[in-house]
Amino acid sequence: MIPDSSEQKNHLRALEKACTGIKGLDEITLGGFPQGRPTLICGAAGCGKTLFSIEFLVHGALEYNEPGVFMAFEEKTEEITVNVASLGFDLEQMQKDKLIRLDHVRIERSEIEETGEYDLDGLFIRLGYAIDSIGAKRVVLDTIENLFSGLNNQGIIRAELRRLFEWLKEKKVTTIITGEKGDGALTRQGLEEYVSDCVILLDHRVTNKISTRLLRIVKYRGSVHGTNEYPFLIDSDGISVLPVTSLTLSHEASTDRISSGIPALDKMLGGKGFFRASSVLVSGTAGTGKTSIAGSFANETCSNGERCIYFAFEESPKQVIRNMSSIGIDLQRHIDSGLLKFNAARPTLNGLEMHLASIHKLIVQFKPHAVILDPITNLITVGSVSEVKNLLIRLIDFLQSQEITVMFTALALNDNISEQTDESVSSLVDAWLLIRDIEMNGERNRGLYVMKSRGMKHSNQVREFVISDNGVDLVDVFLGPDGVLTGSAREEQQLMQKAGIVLKDHAVSRKDREIDRKRAVLESKIASLKEEFESVREELNKTYIEDELKKEVLESNRKEMSRQRGREDSPE
Repeated sequence: MIPDSSEQKNHLRALEKACTGIKGLDEITLGGFPQGRPTLICGAAGCGKTLFSIEFLVHGALEYNEPGVFMAFEEKTEEITVNVASLGFDLEQMQKDKLIRLDHVRIERSEIEETGEYDLDGLFIRLGYAIDSIGAKRVVLDTIENLFSGLNNQGIIRAELRRLFEWLKEKKVTTIITGEKGDGALTRQGLEEYVSDCVILLDHRVTNKISTRLLRIVKYRGSVHGTNEYPFLIDSDGISVLPVTSLTLSHEASTDRISSGIPALDKMLGGKGFFRASSVLVSGTAGTGKTSIAGSFANETCSNGERCIYFAFEESPKQVIRNMSSIGIDLQRHIDSGLLKFNAARPTLNGLEMHLASIHKLIVQFKPHAVILDPITNLITVGSVSEVKNLLIRLIDFLQSQEITVMFTALALNDNISEQTDESVSSLVDAWLLIRDIEMNGERNRGLYVMKSRGMKHSNQVREFVISDNGVDLVDVFLGPDGVLTGSAREEQQLMQKAGIVLKDHAVSRKDREIDRKRAVLESKIASLKEEFESVREELNKTYIEDELKKEVLESNRKEMSRQRGREDSPE
């Protein structure tokens, strides 16, 4: 019986890996560096090779119970200890606890003679002792070029490099070897990358006077790994790598709805607001109220007990708080309660990739329910439209995977909706609100449109967008003789309509009073006629009664006379 290929794969021994503990790096490498094998970290001066190595050792010792040896060929151990103290790494105490051993090997180029008998036996003895003294599982050699600084014989260098790498594998230690970038090669010797099982290239680029740090896995024997360039940050918390990439569209689609903070806008969006974990774009010309909508959304989110991060690229947090207080929105109370966090910086502070990395880091730390970027058009100052779009794609994918709602604001330079930012971002977002200037009768007013809102019934009408001391609101569409009216023209027409209603009511009441008077006159005439009719009827009845009485009297007299004659004629 031939076994199934999937069963064969399950029985194959997978490459064991050592977690680095560096944020994001283990995701990219799918588990860390190859365990018991050498990894080469190369790059130009100042790109972060030594710091990567130190973090690898510190996290291994503190988190994974794997002591480490750091052998430096350039910096002294005292200098290294001071350099990483700002990151919270107490290497002196870790050495006392036998978690790390630091060793500095001084190599003088003048003392090295290029002979066929040159070897690294002395290094093997010294490194072996350091490993055995603390039971090290991890080793760092920083930097390897110094070992061969006085040699030009490529044959000797290649042989000794191979012997060094084989010796490290026999010791079964996970090793990082740092190397300086060479001309046309990853390292100066151009050999280390070929004998290393894993090669990571660090790059520190400066474009338009803006620096960006990037990481790329050049090769990784025996393992699948990320192949893109990944931005990474070096700050007070150490190194963090951004593993955000748009590979698949597999995130969930929430059916929950959240309010925009503007009831009239919620009504335009099916009466319930935005979908949770959706992306919203608010675009318009300067002064149309984009930030006011963003502030209303932040206020509503925090008022519901949910966290929000506000990334401001144009105004300081104090400016935003002051401006929002002028329209009745108090954001300071949400900052005091810990629900609202501001991060304000000019886009030129970092490159696009570094902005994405810092945004990603803050979101992971703060765990917000909503994120606001105001405005994203400022990012074009540090990158092209396509680069900004690429950044936003990765950011939106990450936020949707975390079920976080995001609102972008974008500045349009005129009323043409095909602006660069709108054009590149509008296709990415789930809802798009457009605010336009409406100029009429010497006034500038605002009109808001819902350009699109995926997955829900939404209004296709234009609403006048009003900002007052009580906040923001949308006025219902008002149609006048000349079309949609806004501002004072709308108010004048409304007053005219109210005056017309009052006049109409007055005219109706005057007619009612006239009718009442005519009714009273008619009723009086009817009453008079009734009285006259009763009088005539009584007169007629009187004559009739008198005639009847006369008839009765005559009839009675006739009968009486007949009785008397009858008595006279009868015999006695």
